[in-house]
Amino acid sequence: MSTTWRHLPAPAQAIAVAASDAVAAARERDRDALAAAAGPLAAAEGSGLVLGAVVRLLLEEAHPDGLGGDDIRRVLEECVRGAAAWEPAVDPHVVLVLLAGALGVHGQDDEAPRPAADSVARHSALLVAHLLHATPRPLVGYLTAAFAEIERTELHD
Repeated sequence: MSTTWRHLPAPAQAIAVAASDAVAAARERDRDALAAAAGPLAAAEGSGLVLGAVVRLLLEEAHPDGLGGDDIRRVLEECVRGAAAWEPAVDPHVVLVLLAGALGVHGQDDEAPRPAADSVARHSALLVAHLLHATPRPLVGYLTAAFAEIERTELHD
């Protein structure tokens, strides 16, 4: 099923298309397609916010009673091990930064170097693809929910 995202403003459309392409490449374990999709995803301003919301929604759905340290460790290990089988550039630290950011428990230090945008984009796609394996729902539902949540937050700020 193809989603056009025409109902979204242009910046959100760019994020939705780029995220869909990157996650599809990660799910297919296609390193070249993931590398190609990471560029537009990294360039789409706000993509980190959207994908962070998607990750949080997926984690909350998979752990309705809450997440503990062991749950996060398991997600990190399974994601990295699964991706390392076909994507040798997977970096556990970047996945950890993404998990912590999605859960709102990671403040980026001025001293700590921030992962490069293309690395964040690739690893976000890997993490979302990993988390999607545990649910029958497609990515489109989580992206739609993430955009709605962000819109509600912006309206109330």
